[in-house]
Order: sequence, then structure tokens, then C-alpha cells
Amino acid sequence: MLDETPLAPLGPAGLVFMASGQGSQKPGMGADMLDIPEVASVFACASDVLGRDVAALVRDASPEELNDTRNAQIAIAALSVGMGRALEARGIVPDALLGFSLGQISAMVLGGMLVEEDAFALIAERSRLMGEAADANPGVMSALLKITLPEAEALCAQCAEGEVLVPANLNGGGQIVVAGTPAAVARAEEAWAASKGRFSRLATSGAFHSPLMAPAQEPFADYLAQVEFREPVVLVIGNVHAAPLDAAGARDELVAHLVSPVQFEASVAKLQEAGAKMFAEVGFGGVLANLVKRIDRSAPRAAIQDRPSFDAFVEEFEKE
Repeated sequence: MLDETPLAPLGPAGLVFMASGQGSQKPGMGADMLDIPEVASVFACASDVLGRDVAALVRDASPEELNDTRNAQIAIAALSVGMGRALEARGIVPDALLGFSLGQISAMVLGGMLVEEDAFALIAERSRLMGEAADANPGVMSALLKITLPEAEALCAQCAEGEVLVPANLNGGGQIVVAGTPAAVARAEEAWAASKGRFSRLATSGAFHSPLMAPAQEPFADYLAQVEFREPVVLVIGNVHAAPLDAAGARDELVAHLVSPVQFEASVAKLQEAGAKMFAEVGFGGVLANLVKRIDRSAPRAAIQDRPSFDAFVEEFEKE
């Protein structure tokens, strides 16, 4: 359920960092960023926590290896956090943070709610539990285009046939991702195509943000009980309610997040009402920047995903 409470006004820059979610990964992503000290430091931290070379994962992994939930989540988060740290080191500090799915944890790190070591251990456990849930309850996700939420809800009800099928990512601009069993999602795709709609399967290894992830909730809650969360030093917007996160509610948010839809469109709208002037995606793929464009073509946005786009953003900031 959405929280309708307006946000407090953002700072004068109105800069929002958006942290990428799973599905944006690609072999070689961010490889040209690894010589930036802040990025290298974050990747080294992730490697130390996990006991494996995370930089080698983004440089050398095959698509199949990188798409595995257990690898994709760590690689994407390391890149998002590393880029955010590198921008902050150059005086580019956000007024608000918005992550997408996995990116919510990256946003928590950049907002001071989690230390990096705890975050990477948390992501490893989260991805393990989600991977186990996906193995036990196979599912897929598909982006339906030019569809409204009532249409998506009706389509899911029509095509579920007793199986799991739900709206999972409320992306805005007529794009809603549905998640469920492979057969149910295929029926939804076929029905949407029959009504002249378009769709695109996502590169995920499970039906995230759906009831198929429910087996991960209890063990994840047990794990989170041992994790320290701090009050944010920068506004962090949560995916479940499109509302600010705090230390007291962080655990409940992350557990509910596993089976709840991502309220991206509502989050962007609330940030705009609070004075957001630039939505800058830190991560890879430019998915979130493109979603902002779908929501509001006039909204200033940037996709910071490699060395050229990073250098250009820093240069532009320094001119202002």
C-alpha cells in the first residue's frame, strides 16, 4: 500500500541518485570504472566479504554465470555503490536516494543506513535465499508495455488459472512487469499480444516481488535481526510504500520487499513533488533513467554506467 504523505522539500540541487536493480547486468559492465579508487575500494570490500574476486566477475563472467541471482546481485550492487562513492568524493552529493529492487540496498548503503561490509553479506544471503526460492518455485518476469495497472491486474486474474501471476514492478509510463509461474506469465504474454500489446521477458532467474519468493521471507527476517541499521543521513525512499526509510522500519521493509511490487512510478512522482531536478542512475544499463523518461519526458535524467558517462556527469556538475 502506498504512503500518500508528501515528502519534505529536497535541497536546492534536487539531485536524486537511483541505484540499478537486477536484470540490468551485462558481461563487462563497469570494467572501465575499476581503476577509479572509490570503485576499486568497494569491489575490494565485496571481494573480502564474499571470499571471491567480484571485479573478475564483472570483467570475465559469461552471460549465464552473471545472470545467476547469486552473482548478479553482488556485481550490480558493487557497481552502484562504487559509482555513488566516486561521485560523492568529487563533491556530487545526492539530496535523495531511490533504488530499484536490489538497488534499494545499494541506496541504503549510500544513505548511511548500512555499512558496506554488512550490505554485501546481506546481499549474499538475500540472493542465496531468493535463488533457493526460485529453484523450488520456478518463475519468470515479463514487462508489458502500454498497459495500465487495472488492465494488468485484470490480465493477471484472467491468466493465472490458479497459479501465481501478479504485477511486480510498477514502472510507470505504461510499463508494468508481471511475475509468476512460467506457464501463467506465458498466458499473460499471449493474451496481451492478442490485444496488440507488446511485452519483453526480463533476464532474471526467478519471479521476484511475487508470492513465489515467500519461502525466503522467514529465514531472511531471521538474518536481518542480526544486522545493524542506522538512521539515514540522506533521504532514502523505499520500494514497498514509496516512503522514506528509517532504521526502525528497515527490516520489515526488506522482508516485505521480497513479495511486494516495486512502486517506482509513485516514488518518482513524490520526489518530483518534493523538488527533484535531476535523476541520475548509478549502475548499469540505463534502465531506470529510461523509466524516468517514460514517466516524464521533461524530467532531467542521466545514466552513469561507464567511464565516459561518469566523466561527462562530473564535468557537467563542475560547470554549475
